[in-house]
Amino acid sequence: MNKLFLAALTALLFYSIAEAKVEEKFFIVERENSSLAVVEHGLPRAHLEGMHNMNHGVVKFDGKDGYVISRDGYIMKFDPLNVKKIKEFKTSDSAIGFTISKNYIAVANYAKKSVDILDRDLNPLQSFDTGSRNVGIKIYKNYLIFAQMDNDKLTVLKDKNAGKGKPDFEIYKEFNDVGIMPFDAMITGDKYIVGFFTSKHFGVIDLDTMKYEKIKILLGDRQPVMKVPHFGFWSISGDKIFIPAVGDNKLLVYDKDFNFIQNIEIEGTPVFSALSPDEKYVAVTFSGKKFPVIQIVDTQTLKVIQRFEFDGKVLHVRWSKHTPSLYVSVNDSNMVAVIDTKKWFKKRDIFQIKKPSGIFLYEYEEEK
Repeated sequence: MNKLFLAALTALLFYSIAEAKVEEKFFIVERENSSLAVVEHGLPRAHLEGMHNMNHGVVKFDGKDGYVISRDGYIMKFDPLNVKKIKEFKTSDSAIGFTISKNYIAVANYAKKSVDILDRDLNPLQSFDTGSRNVGIKIYKNYLIFAQMDNDKLTVLKDKNAGKGKPDFEIYKEFNDVGIMPFDAMITGDKYIVGFFTSKHFGVIDLDTMKYEKIKILLGDRQPVMKVPHFGFWSISGDKIFIPAVGDNKLLVYDKDFNFIQNIEIEGTPVFSALSPDEKYVAVTFSGKKFPVIQIVDTQTLKVIQRFEFDGKVLHVRWSKHTPSLYVSVNDSNMVAVIDTKKWFKKRDIFQIKKPSGIFLYEYEEEK
Protein backbone atom coordinates (compact mmCIF):
# COMPACT_ATOMS: atom_id res chain seq x y z
CA MET A 1 0.00 0.00 0.00
CA ASN A 2 2.80 2.38 0.89
CA LYS A 3 4.58 1.58 -2.38
CA LEU A 4 1.42 2.32 -4.35
CA PHE A 5 1.00 5.62 -2.49
CA LEU A 6 4.62 6.64 -3.14
CA ALA A 7 4.31 5.72 -6.81
CA ALA A 8 1.14 7.80 -7.14
CA LEU A 9 2.76 10.75 -5.34
CA THR A 10 5.85 10.53 -7.56
CA ALA A 11 3.68 10.49 -10.67
CA LEU A 12 1.72 13.50 -9.43
CA LEU A 13 4.89 15.46 -8.72
CA PHE A 14 6.31 14.58 -12.12
CA TYR A 15 3.09 15.65 -13.81
CA SER A 16 3.08 18.96 -11.90
CA ILE A 17 6.68 19.70 -12.85
CA ALA A 18 6.05 18.80 -16.47
CA GLU A 19 3.00 21.05 -16.57
CA ALA A 20 4.82 24.04 -15.05
CA LYS A 21 5.49 26.46 -17.88
CA VAL A 22 8.02 29.27 -17.68
CA GLU A 23 6.48 32.58 -18.73
CA GLU A 24 8.05 36.02 -19.08
CA LYS A 25 6.99 39.61 -18.58
CA PHE A 26 8.83 42.65 -19.86
CA PHE A 27 8.88 45.66 -17.53
CA ILE A 28 9.72 48.73 -19.61
CA VAL A 29 10.80 52.05 -18.12
CA GLU A 30 8.56 54.89 -19.32
CA ARG A 31 11.28 57.46 -19.00
CA GLU A 32 9.20 60.63 -18.63
CA ASN A 33 6.04 59.19 -17.12
CA SER A 34 7.10 57.91 -13.66
CA SER A 35 5.91 54.45 -14.61
CA LEU A 36 6.74 50.98 -15.87
CA ALA A 37 4.85 49.49 -18.80
CA VAL A 38 4.21 45.75 -18.65
CA VAL A 39 4.30 43.68 -21.83
CA GLU A 40 3.31 40.02 -21.87
CA HIS A 41 2.87 37.73 -24.88
CA GLY A 42 3.77 40.67 -27.10
CA LEU A 43 0.94 42.89 -25.82
CA PRO A 44 0.80 45.82 -23.37
CA ARG A 45 -0.96 44.54 -20.24
CA ALA A 46 -0.59 47.22 -17.56
CA HIS A 47 1.25 50.29 -16.30
CA LEU A 48 2.82 50.39 -12.84
CA GLU A 49 2.56 54.05 -11.90
CA GLY A 50 3.94 56.29 -9.15
CA MET A 51 7.56 55.21 -9.71
CA HIS A 52 9.07 58.72 -9.32
CA ASN A 53 11.85 59.97 -11.64
CA MET A 54 12.47 57.26 -14.22
CA ASN A 55 15.20 59.08 -16.19
CA HIS A 56 17.65 56.41 -15.08
CA GLY A 57 15.24 53.85 -13.67
CA VAL A 58 16.69 50.40 -12.98
CA VAL A 59 14.62 47.27 -12.30
CA LYS A 60 15.84 44.01 -10.72
CA PHE A 61 14.12 40.81 -9.65
CA ASP A 62 14.81 38.15 -7.04
CA GLY A 63 12.35 35.29 -6.66
CA LYS A 64 8.85 36.73 -6.48
CA ASP A 65 10.08 40.22 -5.59
CA GLY A 66 10.69 43.13 -7.93
CA TYR A 67 12.67 46.26 -7.02
CA VAL A 68 13.10 49.61 -8.77
CA ILE A 69 15.47 52.46 -8.06
CA SER A 70 14.54 55.91 -9.32
CA ARG A 71 16.93 58.69 -10.29
CA ASP A 72 15.70 60.77 -7.34
CA GLY A 73 16.73 58.16 -4.79
CA TYR A 74 13.64 56.03 -4.13
CA ILE A 75 14.02 52.28 -3.79
CA MET A 76 10.65 50.60 -4.42
CA LYS A 77 9.47 47.04 -3.90
CA PHE A 78 6.71 45.65 -6.10
CA ASP A 79 4.88 42.42 -6.90
CA PRO A 80 5.78 41.56 -10.52
CA LEU A 81 3.10 38.87 -10.83
CA ASN A 82 0.21 41.08 -9.82
CA VAL A 83 1.90 44.31 -10.96
CA LYS A 84 1.42 46.04 -7.62
CA LYS A 85 3.66 48.49 -5.79
CA ILE A 86 4.22 47.37 -2.20
CA LYS A 87 6.51 49.87 -0.50
CA GLU A 88 9.03 52.63 -1.13
CA PHE A 89 11.89 54.18 0.83
CA LYS A 90 13.94 57.24 -0.08
CA THR A 91 17.65 56.70 0.57
CA SER A 92 18.93 59.90 -1.07
CA ASP A 93 18.09 62.73 -3.44
CA SER A 94 20.02 60.91 -6.15
CA ALA A 95 20.89 57.24 -6.63
CA ILE A 96 21.22 54.86 -9.57
CA GLY A 97 22.82 51.68 -8.23
CA PHE A 98 21.60 48.84 -6.03
CA THR A 99 22.04 45.11 -5.55
CA ILE A 100 19.95 42.34 -3.98
CA SER A 101 20.98 39.57 -1.59
CA LYS A 102 18.78 36.91 -0.01
CA ASN A 103 18.48 38.97 3.18
CA TYR A 104 19.26 42.57 2.25
CA ILE A 105 19.23 45.34 -0.37
CA ALA A 106 22.28 47.60 -0.74
CA VAL A 107 21.96 51.05 -2.36
CA ALA A 108 24.85 53.17 -3.64
CA ASN A 109 23.85 56.81 -3.27
CA TYR A 110 25.02 59.91 -5.12
CA ALA A 111 23.60 62.90 -3.25
CA LYS A 112 23.66 61.51 0.28
CA LYS A 113 27.22 60.21 -0.28
CA SER A 114 26.61 56.94 1.52
CA VAL A 115 25.93 53.25 0.97
CA ASP A 116 22.75 52.14 2.71
CA ILE A 117 21.80 48.60 3.73
CA LEU A 118 18.08 47.76 3.94
CA ASP A 119 16.23 44.54 4.61
CA ARG A 120 14.16 42.97 1.84
CA ASP A 121 11.11 44.93 3.05
CA LEU A 122 13.04 48.20 2.74
CA ASN A 123 13.58 48.82 6.44
CA PRO A 124 16.95 50.61 6.99
CA LEU A 125 19.65 48.57 8.76
CA GLN A 126 23.02 50.31 8.27
CA SER A 127 24.53 53.30 6.50
CA PHE A 128 28.19 53.87 5.57
CA ASP A 129 29.17 57.50 4.95
CA THR A 130 31.84 57.83 2.27
CA GLY A 131 31.94 61.55 1.44
CA SER A 132 31.66 60.52 -2.21
CA ARG A 133 29.21 59.59 -4.91
CA ASN A 134 29.09 55.80 -4.89
CA VAL A 135 28.81 53.45 -7.85
CA GLY A 136 29.43 49.88 -9.01
CA ILE A 137 27.92 48.11 -6.02
CA LYS A 138 28.19 44.31 -6.22
CA ILE A 139 27.96 41.20 -4.01
CA TYR A 140 30.45 38.34 -3.76
CA LYS A 141 29.88 35.68 -1.09
CA ASN A 142 29.74 37.63 2.22
CA TYR A 143 31.35 40.73 0.72
CA LEU A 144 29.77 43.93 -0.57
CA ILE A 145 32.03 45.88 -2.94
CA PHE A 146 31.58 49.40 -4.30
CA ALA A 147 33.54 52.28 -5.83
CA GLN A 148 33.86 55.81 -4.45
CA MET A 149 33.75 58.02 -7.53
CA ASP A 150 35.11 61.20 -5.92
CA ASN A 151 37.76 59.53 -3.75
CA ASP A 152 39.34 57.21 -6.35
CA LYS A 153 38.80 54.40 -3.88
CA LEU A 154 37.31 50.89 -3.78
CA THR A 155 35.71 49.61 -0.58
CA VAL A 156 35.00 46.03 0.50
CA LEU A 157 32.50 45.46 3.31
CA LYS A 158 32.20 42.09 5.03
CA ASP A 159 29.11 40.69 6.74
CA LYS A 160 30.13 39.58 10.21
CA ASN A 161 27.07 37.31 10.30
CA ALA A 162 28.23 35.49 7.16
CA GLY A 163 24.90 35.84 5.40
CA LYS A 164 22.85 34.38 8.25
CA GLY A 165 19.92 36.45 9.45
CA LYS A 166 20.22 40.23 9.60
CA PRO A 167 23.48 41.44 8.03
CA ASP A 168 26.09 43.28 10.08
CA PHE A 169 28.67 44.85 7.79
CA GLU A 170 32.06 46.27 8.63
CA ILE A 171 34.81 47.76 6.45
CA TYR A 172 37.08 44.85 5.54
CA LYS A 173 39.50 46.39 3.04
CA GLU A 174 39.93 49.57 0.99
CA PHE A 175 42.02 50.20 -2.13
CA ASN A 176 43.26 53.76 -2.72
CA ASP A 177 44.49 55.51 -5.90
CA VAL A 178 42.93 52.82 -8.07
CA GLY A 179 42.35 55.15 -11.05
CA ILE A 180 40.73 58.49 -11.79
CA MET A 181 37.01 58.68 -11.16
CA PRO A 182 35.63 55.13 -11.10
CA PHE A 183 32.13 55.05 -12.57
CA ASP A 184 30.98 51.48 -13.10
CA ALA A 185 31.83 47.90 -12.18
CA MET A 186 30.89 44.30 -12.77
CA ILE A 187 31.48 40.89 -11.23
CA THR A 188 32.66 37.95 -13.32
CA GLY A 189 33.61 34.86 -11.34
CA ASP A 190 35.74 36.00 -8.39
CA LYS A 191 36.85 39.20 -10.16
CA TYR A 192 35.47 42.69 -9.49
CA ILE A 193 36.19 44.81 -12.58
CA VAL A 194 35.96 48.61 -12.34
CA GLY A 195 36.11 51.21 -15.12
CA PHE A 196 37.17 54.88 -14.98
CA PHE A 197 36.21 58.09 -16.72
CA THR A 198 39.74 59.16 -17.67
CA SER A 199 42.30 56.50 -16.67
CA LYS A 200 43.70 54.41 -19.54
CA HIS A 201 43.07 51.16 -17.73
CA PHE A 202 40.44 49.28 -15.82
CA GLY A 203 40.96 47.78 -12.37
CA VAL A 204 40.48 44.23 -11.13
CA ILE A 205 40.15 42.99 -7.55
CA ASP A 206 40.72 39.26 -7.08
CA LEU A 207 38.10 38.79 -4.37
CA ASP A 208 39.62 35.55 -3.09
CA THR A 209 43.10 37.01 -2.54
CA MET A 210 41.99 40.67 -2.15
CA LYS A 211 44.72 41.82 -4.56
CA TYR A 212 44.23 44.75 -6.96
CA GLU A 213 45.63 45.03 -10.49
CA LYS A 214 45.49 47.68 -13.24
CA ILE A 215 44.91 46.29 -16.74
CA LYS A 216 45.12 48.20 -20.01
CA ILE A 217 42.77 47.32 -22.86
CA LEU A 218 44.46 47.89 -26.20
CA LEU A 219 42.96 48.31 -29.66
CA GLY A 220 44.22 46.26 -32.57
CA ASP A 221 46.82 48.93 -33.35
CA ARG A 222 47.91 48.67 -29.69
CA GLN A 223 46.56 52.09 -28.79
CA PRO A 224 44.87 52.22 -25.37
CA VAL A 225 41.11 52.62 -25.10
CA MET A 226 40.59 56.11 -23.71
CA LYS A 227 37.43 55.33 -21.79
CA VAL A 228 35.71 52.09 -20.80
CA PRO A 229 31.92 52.27 -21.29
CA HIS A 230 29.44 51.12 -18.68
CA PHE A 231 29.93 47.44 -18.06
CA GLY A 232 26.22 46.83 -18.49
CA PHE A 233 26.96 47.57 -22.15
CA TRP A 234 29.52 44.74 -22.44
CA SER A 235 28.60 41.24 -23.59
CA ILE A 236 30.44 38.25 -22.11
CA SER A 237 29.96 34.86 -23.78
CA GLY A 238 31.58 31.55 -22.92
CA ASP A 239 34.80 32.39 -24.76
CA LYS A 240 34.63 36.03 -25.87
CA ILE A 241 34.10 39.52 -24.47
CA PHE A 242 32.45 42.15 -26.71
CA ILE A 243 33.11 45.79 -25.77
CA PRO A 244 31.63 48.84 -27.52
CA ALA A 245 34.54 51.20 -28.34
CA VAL A 246 33.80 54.68 -27.00
CA GLY A 247 34.27 57.28 -29.73
CA ASP A 248 35.10 54.78 -32.48
CA ASN A 249 33.05 52.78 -34.99
CA LYS A 250 34.21 49.45 -33.62
CA LEU A 251 33.06 46.57 -31.47
CA LEU A 252 36.14 45.25 -29.66
CA VAL A 253 36.51 41.49 -29.22
CA TYR A 254 38.74 39.87 -26.56
CA ASP A 255 39.10 36.42 -25.09
CA LYS A 256 38.31 35.76 -21.43
CA ASP A 257 41.87 36.76 -20.42
CA PHE A 258 41.56 40.09 -22.29
CA ASN A 259 43.83 39.04 -25.12
CA PHE A 260 42.85 40.97 -28.24
CA ILE A 261 41.06 38.96 -30.96
CA GLN A 262 39.60 41.41 -33.47
CA ASN A 263 37.90 44.77 -34.08
CA ILE A 264 34.53 44.51 -35.80
CA GLU A 265 33.83 47.51 -38.02
CA ILE A 266 30.31 48.86 -37.44
CA GLU A 267 28.49 51.84 -38.90
CA GLY A 268 28.36 54.22 -35.96
CA THR A 269 29.56 54.95 -32.44
CA PRO A 270 28.35 51.98 -30.37
CA VAL A 271 26.61 52.35 -27.03
CA PHE A 272 25.19 48.98 -26.07
CA SER A 273 25.96 45.37 -26.98
CA ALA A 274 23.46 42.71 -25.95
CA LEU A 275 24.24 38.99 -26.21
CA SER A 276 21.48 36.58 -27.22
CA PRO A 277 20.62 33.81 -24.71
CA ASP A 278 22.16 31.15 -26.97
CA GLU A 279 25.29 33.34 -27.36
CA LYS A 280 25.07 33.19 -31.16
CA TYR A 281 24.44 36.90 -31.75
CA VAL A 282 25.19 40.34 -30.35
CA ALA A 283 22.78 43.25 -30.95
CA VAL A 284 24.61 46.60 -31.14
CA THR A 285 22.98 50.01 -30.64
CA PHE A 286 24.42 53.44 -31.45
CA SER A 287 24.43 57.12 -30.54
CA GLY A 288 24.42 60.27 -32.66
CA LYS A 289 23.22 60.03 -36.26
CA LYS A 290 22.91 56.24 -35.98
CA PHE A 291 20.63 56.34 -32.89
CA PRO A 292 17.77 54.67 -34.85
CA VAL A 293 19.93 51.73 -36.02
CA ILE A 294 20.60 48.24 -34.67
CA GLN A 295 23.19 45.88 -36.14
CA ILE A 296 23.37 42.15 -35.43
CA VAL A 297 26.80 40.50 -35.16
CA ASP A 298 27.43 36.75 -35.51
CA THR A 299 29.63 35.75 -32.53
CA GLN A 300 31.41 32.97 -34.46
CA THR A 301 32.20 34.70 -37.75
CA LEU A 302 32.52 38.12 -36.05
CA LYS A 303 30.68 39.74 -38.93
CA VAL A 304 27.62 41.99 -39.12
CA ILE A 305 24.80 39.87 -40.54
CA GLN A 306 21.66 42.05 -40.11
CA ARG A 307 20.71 45.72 -39.88
CA PHE A 308 17.46 47.37 -38.70
CA GLU A 309 16.49 51.04 -38.68
CA PHE A 310 13.59 52.60 -36.77
CA ASP A 311 11.68 55.89 -36.70
CA GLY A 312 13.36 57.25 -33.61
CA LYS A 313 16.17 56.76 -31.10
CA VAL A 314 16.80 53.21 -29.90
CA LEU A 315 17.58 53.39 -26.17
CA HIS A 316 17.63 49.73 -25.16
CA VAL A 317 17.17 46.17 -26.36
CA ARG A 318 16.34 42.89 -24.63
CA TRP A 319 16.37 39.35 -25.99
CA SER A 320 13.50 37.06 -25.04
CA LYS A 321 14.67 33.85 -23.36
CA HIS A 322 11.70 31.78 -24.48
CA THR A 323 10.72 33.03 -27.92
CA PRO A 324 12.82 33.99 -30.97
CA SER A 325 12.34 37.70 -30.30
CA LEU A 326 14.37 40.84 -29.69
CA TYR A 327 12.51 43.71 -27.98
CA VAL A 328 13.61 47.24 -28.93
CA SER A 329 12.79 50.53 -27.15
CA VAL A 330 12.10 53.20 -29.80
CA ASN A 331 11.90 56.24 -27.56
CA ASP A 332 10.72 58.95 -29.99
CA SER A 333 7.98 56.76 -31.48
CA ASN A 334 6.47 55.79 -28.10
CA MET A 335 6.67 52.12 -28.97
CA VAL A 336 8.57 48.88 -28.49
CA ALA A 337 9.41 47.02 -31.69
CA VAL A 338 9.78 43.23 -31.77
CA ILE A 339 12.23 41.55 -34.17
CA ASP A 340 11.86 37.91 -35.20
CA THR A 341 15.33 36.45 -34.55
CA LYS A 342 14.86 33.31 -36.64
CA LYS A 343 13.95 34.93 -39.95
CA TRP A 344 15.20 38.42 -39.03
CA PHE A 345 12.26 40.71 -39.72
CA LYS A 346 10.29 43.30 -37.73
CA LYS A 347 7.22 41.34 -36.75
CA ARG A 348 5.39 43.66 -34.35
CA ASP A 349 5.17 47.19 -33.01
CA ILE A 350 3.84 47.54 -29.46
CA PHE A 351 2.26 50.93 -28.89
CA GLN A 352 0.81 52.46 -25.70
CA ILE A 353 4.36 52.67 -24.31
CA LYS A 354 5.34 56.23 -23.41
CA LYS A 355 8.97 57.26 -24.07
CA PRO A 356 10.37 53.75 -23.46
CA SER A 357 13.97 53.17 -22.40
CA GLY A 358 15.22 50.29 -20.21
CA ILE A 359 13.64 46.86 -20.82
CA PHE A 360 13.80 44.33 -17.96
CA LEU A 361 12.78 40.67 -18.12
CA TYR A 362 10.94 38.80 -15.36
CA GLU A 363 10.56 35.02 -15.58
CA TYR A 364 8.07 32.99 -13.58
CA GLU A 365 6.47 29.56 -13.58
CA GLU A 366 2.81 29.33 -14.42
CA GLU A 367 0.85 26.25 -13.55
CA LYS A 368 -1.37 24.79 -16.26
